[in-house]
Amino acid sequence: MSELPYEIIRSALAAQPLFEAKTWRLSPEAWPLTSEQVVELEAIGTACLEFHQALETLYLRSVAGKNLLRNKPLVAPWVADYLDRGKPAALIAHARDPKNRGTFPPVLRPDLLITDEGFVLTELDSVPGGIGLTAFLNRLYAGESPSAKPPLPNPAAEAVLGAGDAMINHFHAALAALRPEIRNPLIALVVSDEAATYRPEMQWLAHELQRQGRRVFCLRPEDVFPLENSLFHDADGNPEKIDIIYRFFELFELGNIRTEKFFFEAWTAGEVVITPPMRHFQEEKLALALFHHHLLADYWAEALNARSLKLLRALIPPSWIIDPAPLPPGAVLDGPRVGGRALNDWRDLAGASQKERDLIIKISGYHETAWGARSVVLGSDCSREEWQQGVDRAIELAPTNLHILQIYKKPRRLEHTLYESPEAGQPAVALAKAGRLRLCPYYFVTGGQARLAGALATFCPPDKKIIHGMQDAALLPCRIAARPDSR
Repeated sequence: MSELPYEIIRSALAAQPLFEAKTWRLSPEAWPLTSEQVVELEAIGTACLEFHQALETLYLRSVAGKNLLRNKPLVAPWVADYLDRGKPAALIAHARDPKNRGTFPPVLRPDLLITDEGFVLTELDSVPGGIGLTAFLNRLYAGESPSAKPPLPNPAAEAVLGAGDAMINHFHAALAALRPEIRNPLIALVVSDEAATYRPEMQWLAHELQRQGRRVFCLRPEDVFPLENSLFHDADGNPEKIDIIYRFFELFELGNIRTEKFFFEAWTAGEVVITPPMRHFQEEKLALALFHHHLLADYWAEALNARSLKLLRALIPPSWIIDPAPLPPGAVLDGPRVGGRALNDWRDLAGASQKERDLIIKISGYHETAWGARSVVLGSDCSREEWQQGVDRAIELAPTNLHILQIYKKPRRLEHTLYESPEAGQPAVALAKAGRLRLCPYYFVTGGQARLAGALATFCPPDKKIIHGMQDAALLPCRIAARPDSR
């Protein structure tokens, strides 16, 4: 396996920054995945799409008060209450609109940790960043030019997962399929100011697709304006009608978008497709807790095929919704135990020992802290006071913003080669480093199938408990190893 020189990587990233004001560690090689792991990743994509389909049915039947099972009674209006909590009435009505039935995010990205037990799924992102970055790195580590420049010297020989234009082409195909009646639809990648860190990679994606003759533009929300029932953008002084909006912003940001009402009006008139769909229930982390809810076990067993059900049961760690609604005397919560006893109030979590606090609290969604690990509290990695504050905050916000509690699965300690930052005038040295890994596979949904087109590996120092993009982490594409990884 050849290594990609430090200067090649540094120069490529300097010529085309993919994140605004972000840097990370560099590595001479892509992250190796065995063929068995790739097969499992493909199955995970199928299971994630099936999960979304089952979640939609669960939500809509809960809203309608309909029975969830074929042969015995099960009505669960509380599911819709959980998922709708704190959302504006207009957004709830939009999500339930019959015209939205069967619409799902075109890009699915689970966050997977590699543990001693295998893959663990901690989140299922419907508005994921990293699409452009992963496509760029795939090209770079496959020895292809990530831009319109001549081929790179000393190309790496790895069989990069999603090499070439796979990520880019699948991304466009998943969006264009939403307007099959238009041969080359105009697609606007609308990136909010809140998500401005990701704007450079979306601009790069748009540019690469334009080179293929695709009509794709990266815009700010204020670049979009209404004319009659349609949405337009200014193309060199001429208004051009937008056919598809890929919204790269969270639903809680809608109130900050000046032209918000025109987005809804154009969608209602059938003049624009907005994707991911503006359906709040598809973006709540508490859906993972609903999967483990004991009252819904029979529903998931009926709604999912046997393979996906088994896979998701192994992937999703036990999770609970922190709902402080009072219980009748003698009742206990479905949750972890503290001091060997079942909980009858979520406040009892505050008394958990550090060993019992191998738990994560995080906000479910529809909040400015619901992305980027901003709300995450890991009990075993914080003081008792910080843990109590996390519990208190979850209970305090429950009337409008629910939190979930999730068993923490520790990532396995692994090794990978990283470059040491060179001293002035000195060559970069590559050394094996220990760390822990988060793997983010990207699935693009077309024709009712979730197709794996690449994966981004985030390799963090071993002392980091919560893995996310950071200055001392490495962001890497993945390659299919020629033989099983012996590490």
